[in-house]
Amino acid sequence: MNSESTRIANQLRQAFAGDPWHGSPLRDLVAGVTAEQALAHPLPRAHSIWELVLHIDLWVNVAFEATQGVPMPKSFGTEKDWPAAADASAAGWTGATDHLLQSGERLAQAIEEFADARLQDTVPGRQYDFYYLFHGIVQHSLYHGGQIALLKSGAL
Repeated sequence: MNSESTRIANQLRQAFAGDPWHGSPLRDLVAGVTAEQALAHPLPRAHSIWELVLHIDLWVNVAFEATQGVPMPKSFGTEKDWPAAADASAAGWTGATDHLLQSGERLAQAIEEFADARLQDTVPGRQYDFYYLFHGIVQHSLYHGGQIALLKSGAL
């Protein structure tokens, strides 16, 4: 089926674990990063790789919940929007990255099953539609993926 929802789901899958046009997917960007590297703040006022992973995951999960009828919060506040690592161990880092990739696929599946006619529906708790939300999640994930790529490369 070549629906718009299927195309958006494909874009999300490309961003997370596919072969996107722009470069590495999130899966490859976090591969080989140690917990110590993920926690590092090479730029004092910038977020760490770990914080970026948790932030992307948060928004992917909020978008998924919106597909289930859960209203999106009006605002998170800095602490919730940028959660800190609960378990700063290697196992905690593996769990965080695994959860991110699983969340991305879960949202992609939900988008794929989303009827195109519903793309015009207003997102619970927002004043925009699902079409805007889904494309925004792809864009948001890629934006922060670029930040992860820079932090990982040590170019900063």
